[in-house]
Amino acid sequence: MNEPLAYGTLETVDGRPMLRFERVLGHPVERVWQAVSVPAELGKWFPSAVDWKPATGETLDVGGQPLQVTEATPPRRLAWSYAGQPFSFELTPQGQGCRLVFTHVIDDLPAAQTATGWETYLSRLEPTLAGEEVSEEAAHARWTEIHELYAARFGVDPEPGRQWAAANLPATPQDGNSA
Repeated sequence: MNEPLAYGTLETVDGRPMLRFERVLGHPVERVWQAVSVPAELGKWFPSAVDWKPATGETLDVGGQPLQVTEATPPRRLAWSYAGQPFSFELTPQGQGCRLVFTHVIDDLPAAQTATGWETYLSRLEPTLAGEEVSEEAAHARWTEIHELYAARFGVDPEPGRQWAAANLPATPQDGNSA
């Protein structure tokens, strides 16, 4: 997990802040589609498995919030809205693999902290596709470093993310406060 850090960008779409992540994966579109759409596959790398088909128009309750699939065009595009925020995966062939573009309209969520969260989960996708398992601990090992990069890039206050990390993540040697 020593790949380059902080792939995401912060953009404005229709007046709303949106995070965008783009990765080239060494697996065909059809395989990556399975990883982003099949609950058992999604649960190996995404923050949580979603028990969906998915099909355009499908609506389900996830943690007390409505999730609605707004577009499912296998194996190219999967878009949904959760708690009023749009998300999408877009897959296009590239050489022997594919290009994945993931977007999340974040509205009032803290940009650097949210980008860091997505970065940690997206970093698990390529190893998962290769049949490897990446633990939560390993995925979050560089959280502080990645968060600081995003805060600087986006020009936002890093303190909310630092406070979240201090309360929710184990201390690491790079934090300077491990035992």
